[in-house]
Amino acid sequence: MIELYCHHHLHQDTIPDEYQHLADYACRRLDHCKYGEKKSACKDCPTHCYAPKEREAIRKVMRWTGPRMLWYAPKDAILHILKK
Repeated sequence: MIELYCHHHLHQDTIPDEYQHLADYACRRLDHCKYGEKKSACKDCPTHCYAPKEREAIRKVMRWTGPRMLWYAPKDAILHILKK
């Protein structure tokens, strides 16, 4: 989703360092999540494990990317909706 945001919204061919850091941070958080595979969407999670700065940055990316997922990644969008 971050790559999609950078490419289409920021018009960048490569992911800027700031957003690469955000992607790495998100992966680390998911790898260490105590809920594992049973994890819900982060916004619905009872434990907020993102630091405030990263939480706001990922929220900004998700707000833009979420509605566009049906066009760019329909399979992922449908799976995300069904997972709720």
